Amino acid sequence: MFQNTKPRIISYIREESRIGKMPGEDYEEEEDQMPLLQTSALKLTGNVWTALAHLIAGVIGSGVLSMAWSMAQLGWIAGPLSIILIAFFSLVSAFLISNIHPSITLNHSYLQAVHTILGYKNGLICGCLVYFSLFKTGVVYVITSGICMRAIRQSNCYHEEGHEGDCEYKNEYYMVAFGVVEIVASQIPNIFHTKWLSIIAAAMSLTYSCIGIGLGIAQVIGQGRIEGSMNGISTSNPSQKVWLVGEAIGDILFSFTYSLILLEIQSTLKSPPPQKETMKKASTIGVLITASLYICCGASGYAAFGDSTPGNLLTGFGFYEPYWLVDFGNACIVVHLVGGYQIYSQTLFAIVEGWYAEKFQIMTREMDVGIGSLRVNPFRLCFRTTYVVLTTTVAILFPYFNQVLAFSGSIIFWPLTIYFPVEMYFLYNRILPWTTTWILLRIYTIFCMLLTIFTFAASLQGLISKRFG
Repeated sequence: MFQNTKPRIISYIREESRIGKMPGEDYEEEEDQMPLLQTSALKLTGNVWTALAHLIAGVIGSGVLSMAWSMAQLGWIAGPLSIILIAFFSLVSAFLISNIHPSITLNHSYLQAVHTILGYKNGLICGCLVYFSLFKTGVVYVITSGICMRAIRQSNCYHEEGHEGDCEYKNEYYMVAFGVVEIVASQIPNIFHTKWLSIIAAAMSLTYSCIGIGLGIAQVIGQGRIEGSMNGISTSNPSQKVWLVGEAIGDILFSFTYSLILLEIQSTLKSPPPQKETMKKASTIGVLITASLYICCGASGYAAFGDSTPGNLLTGFGFYEPYWLVDFGNACIVVHLVGGYQIYSQTLFAIVEGWYAEKFQIMTREMDVGIGSLRVNPFRLCFRTTYVVLTTTVAILFPYFNQVLAFSGSIIFWPLTIYFPVEMYFLYNRILPWTTTWILLRIYTIFCMLLTIFTFAASLQGLISKRFG
């Protein structure tokens, strides 16, 4: 998939070295004049606000609903500190990735950047992790949407029949319904056509986050006290407490893994100003908004329910009334995840279809289906439909919200958010070993690796106990 691009990039780097300019240096004035390769036929109109909309749509999703549960496991001190620390890690990663010059990435993808700068083997490993990451995000979004649609029906049932009513429904039917919607939405050609979807999704994510915060605060005011403790939920089994802490951190890690879509978003930005400067500004605002919402949502939920905090704040039915507001919040989640699913999936679609188009051009032509001006790409239709069906099937088999979130976050956070960005930064900027920058980033990498190993073990234990316990 990558062989045809490597010689061009190597020659580019050598040429820059010959004229005394190192890769990554002094490109600000040239950036708006560089050919944008695959996007050259498109007029780039993106700015800091459209980039922010993409980021919020991609980042604030399923994770925000688990923040109260994570806070309950970690307590009033470790909970907020964990969110702030992991948010800082994500922002550092975003800055490192944004510094990569546009011409290095060719098709403006994270995977291509890793292959180009770190070589074929690293690109191959990264490719496997990228595909897994994008796929698991789709799975998580299917799980969450199914739970939210079921929660709307349950909320109405509890309102009509009381809290003791028989209001148990299966998630599978709702997951299939979400999958059908995504089959249709996945026919959007590429990420350049999803700006409107991202704006709607971002608005929805902010709306349901505020609903969760508001309901939590109202619950605290109503009961006249703040629940929770400094150490979080206490258990009689110390080892179980350790595993729950690991799952909680894994949920937070999942909620900040958006490095994969940074270069794709950056490629939609107009220049001047330089794309990397706009991207850094959008990333800073996005991480601040995300971390603030996560802390507020987690704190309000934990303060309201204490040791009884549900795994999913709006669907665990700590809140029953006003039922219409709970319904509206869950509906906002579903609408947001329709867009969030596409933001991540379009990245994978672009990678696979770009490679396929290079190999089999004739199979990528659009065909007139005889319905007005509607045209269908046979490969796009078959591949994307199959992909949505697979994510839906896996979600039905493993519908465990908190455990799947933690497992997903632990698998990909360290390699994709920490390791590859740091290694690309070292090579791209020619950072010498044992310099201050090198030492600090190595400590940063090792710490995050140990944290990820811990969360992986905890989430795996949780999944096994849920599935087979």
